[in-house]
Amino acid sequence: MLVRLQSAIGRDDLVEQMVLIPEPKRSDLNNSPTAKAINLIVGYDASPHSHTALDIAFWIAHQTRLATNQQVIVQAVYVVEQNQGEKFLDKVNWANYLTPCECGVSNMYQSATSVLTQPKIKGIAQPLQSQTITHLEQADKILWQARSLAEEWQGSFKSHLRFGNVATELTKVVKLEAADVLLLGCKSINHKMIQALGFNFPCAILGVPNGIDE
Repeated sequence: MLVRLQSAIGRDDLVEQMVLIPEPKRSDLNNSPTAKAINLIVGYDASPHSHTALDIAFWIAHQTRLATNQQVIVQAVYVVEQNQGEKFLDKVNWANYLTPCECGVSNMYQSATSVLTQPKIKGIAQPLQSQTITHLEQADKILWQARSLAEEWQGSFKSHLRFGNVATELTKVVKLEAADVLLLGCKSINHKMIQALGFNFPCAILGVPNGIDE
């Protein structure tokens, strides 16, 4: 996938710059060809680097579909971190509020985002503290940005809103979705997020190469 991307943008150094954690070794049985979709997970928080990572993911997905006609699903994950002052979040039954919604852009585009729309946010304002509502409104805006980018690319897309530790929640989603690649807005293996995820990660971790967002 990275070789195709290199060819498309005229670079020859993407593999060495982007592969922060290589793909783990798999048995011959697991390496056998299958028809399953390719899952690209992106840690997204609307920062410039994470936005670049998401854009790269859609770029990779587009090039892969053109070359192989294989389905590629890009999934954005936004994690609302819980600090010691927000333990009340654990007491909320989020299943009552976070319901999947589908927004068709094309036959290939799907949003399974568990986020709150503004009317729903107002409806639960009373039982939740105002700080929590602010977090949810911010999360809704951030994932809306991700969905808007997906709409431009018209590819298969899902997004996830999670609560807790970022590294822990990213790992959970990667395992749940059987991800092939995790893309982050990091430029070095020394980034604190790579250190938190660890070097025995279940899939390859890619970062953002120098100069691609210039």
